Amino acid sequence: MTVEKYIQERLPIPTKSIENTLLLLSEDCTIPFIARYRKDKTGNLDEVAIEQIFKLNKSFEEIIKRKESILKSIEEQNALTPELAQKINQSFDLQEIEDLYLPYKKRKKTKADSAREKGLEPLAKIIMSQKSDDVEYLASKYLNKDVADEDEALQGARDIIAEWLNENLYIRKNLRRLFQRKAVVSTKVVKAKKDEEDAQKFSQYFDWQEPLNRAPSHRLLAMLRAENEGFVKVSVAVEKEEAIEMMENAVIKSNNDCTQQIKLAIADAYKRLLEPAISNETLQESKEKADQKAIDVFAENLQQLLLAAPLGEKRILAIDPGYRTGCKVVCLDEKGDILHNETIFPHAPQNETGMAMKKIKSLVNSCNIEAISIGNGTASRETEQFIKKIGFDRDLQVFVVSEAGASVYSASKIAREEFPNYDVTVRGAVSIGRRLSDPLAELVKIDPKSIGVGQYQHDVDQNKLKEKLDNTVIFCVNSVGINLNTASKSLLSYVSGIGEKMAENIVNFRAENGAFTSRKDLKKVPRLGEKAYQQAAAFVRIKNAKNPLDNSAVHPEAYVLVEKMAKDLGLKTENLIANKEKIDQIDPEKYITEDIGILGIKDILKELLKPGLDPRKSAKVFEFDRNVKTIKDLHIGMILPGIVNNITAFGCFVDIGIKESGLVHISQLKDGFVSDVNEVVKLHQHVQVKVLEIDEQRKRIQLTMIL
Repeated sequence: MTVEKYIQERLPIPTKSIENTLLLLSEDCTIPFIARYRKDKTGNLDEVAIEQIFKLNKSFEEIIKRKESILKSIEEQNALTPELAQKINQSFDLQEIEDLYLPYKKRKKTKADSAREKGLEPLAKIIMSQKSDDVEYLASKYLNKDVADEDEALQGARDIIAEWLNENLYIRKNLRRLFQRKAVVSTKVVKAKKDEEDAQKFSQYFDWQEPLNRAPSHRLLAMLRAENEGFVKVSVAVEKEEAIEMMENAVIKSNNDCTQQIKLAIADAYKRLLEPAISNETLQESKEKADQKAIDVFAENLQQLLLAAPLGEKRILAIDPGYRTGCKVVCLDEKGDILHNETIFPHAPQNETGMAMKKIKSLVNSCNIEAISIGNGTASRETEQFIKKIGFDRDLQVFVVSEAGASVYSASKIAREEFPNYDVTVRGAVSIGRRLSDPLAELVKIDPKSIGVGQYQHDVDQNKLKEKLDNTVIFCVNSVGINLNTASKSLLSYVSGIGEKMAENIVNFRAENGAFTSRKDLKKVPRLGEKAYQQAAAFVRIKNAKNPLDNSAVHPEAYVLVEKMAKDLGLKTENLIANKEKIDQIDPEKYITEDIGILGIKDILKELLKPGLDPRKSAKVFEFDRNVKTIKDLHIGMILPGIVNNITAFGCFVDIGIKESGLVHISQLKDGFVSDVNEVVKLHQHVQVKVLEIDEQRKRIQLTMIL
């Protein structure tokens, strides 16, 4: 089987598109570059499809590598027959390949191995032939110094038969199907830990069971976390009788004295070998699916967070609120650099409200502040109300932003490099201000797992999680594009074709030589070759560049085409940009080349209409209900404004302006069935909710969405 056929069997994509995509990937083209600038080659595949092809290609290579290793191992044992080699070579099912390898796998000495050493394999074969009516007499022929009596001989034969059954492909396949269809996952509480305080959050799973294939991902992960923390034991099982009956039907072909021995061997094989293996395998498969669901939810949330509306290049006063330690205040210029910082104490216990008001008003005027950004942590609501009582001399927008991960950033190496002369409190406040100006540029500096929009993020496969989140950040950065002259090293590292080391080279080059004046200047950066330039150039922007196309998503390889379009219309390039009347006169077919097809030309024309357009919306001011400050202020039936601050598989959490976020269960999102929460709400969406239940003791609030 070819890799193209392997991929096409799993993805409904034309062979030509797969072939071209694989070729581009082999040439070290990045997924963002292929999706944006090689549409004609791929047949307009998006990032998701290209990533799937990339992963399936990797999976194909791993299977080939595993098969080569298995074939070599069996050959070294002088056990590789042409028939077995053919079966292994033809299979691309890893489970089946491992099943074929099972009899030859290096392992600890088994009961069957001991029985073979005692010379009992011939007896096992005779019993399995099911042609004898007197197994006792048969067994008596195999007594020796290591086999004392007939019972011991028959036990040894059954051990060998049990191992054969364990290695039987048909039985293993059918048991897997049975577990996939009918397995039940159940939990049993560990009584010694039942009354511990931490155990109560898992009380729902103390004695729980449900069909495994119906268990939602979040519930399965919760059970497994409870097991990892020692509060419950998780098991996966099917009806033993049904499994045994399937095995007997597959093996027993007669009714004589051998039958009972085979039945005993079947029961032993199932209990001792097959059930533990298949049960564990089935649970692991379900865990992998649950992991993937949780990872997808996390990635979707992260994407929405990174693509949240930016305020833009404004002068911002940022406040990291607090009570006893005060509110840390920083003033930032349009580029996010610190103009001033200090601490004010408008709240208890100091209550220096008047002095704090004067100071804020003075800073707004002296630093020409255009907006105020307040972190949504401790004392956030009080700080927001305090700010809104100040009579400013100008119109100011006041925003409350998520400060999730700000403390992680403030103590990071990146923050220390950016602000070596400031402490963590100042750095945290800077992050709160910058994430209002441009959430994407600021949040890429923080490990995505620290941003707080995941579900069971510490329980899932960490390598898969990191890969998915990194790809999500790469997608977001490249879909927006970045300012080459202001982008941080962290932001640059996610640009197509650049990476961490090259990003550092770019920042150093910029510091030594001043601002880039054209995309071509990138080629002067040490160790940045033609391939990296090809992959990266169109994803960076240079404002006020001599060539206006340098501030657009038009790739430099297409500049000649755009110049030709302009020339054919009797214009200069700069006069064609954003000139809808002239752009509408262009016939795309006329400019198709060997490298750029009709899809590429249409993308160029679309970009010329609105060059460098930021796909993100503009930031909007939001205000919570002023009468709600703690959970005690809530009552059932109350309608409140809120902001979606986390999305899970079972619903979404909504910030209603107090410490505790409320849960809108998936069943309360809208009338009718909802399969995916993201179909109804998005992260940071402004919503209206109604209070359904309040549990003050457990600090839980149940809400329903008002659409």
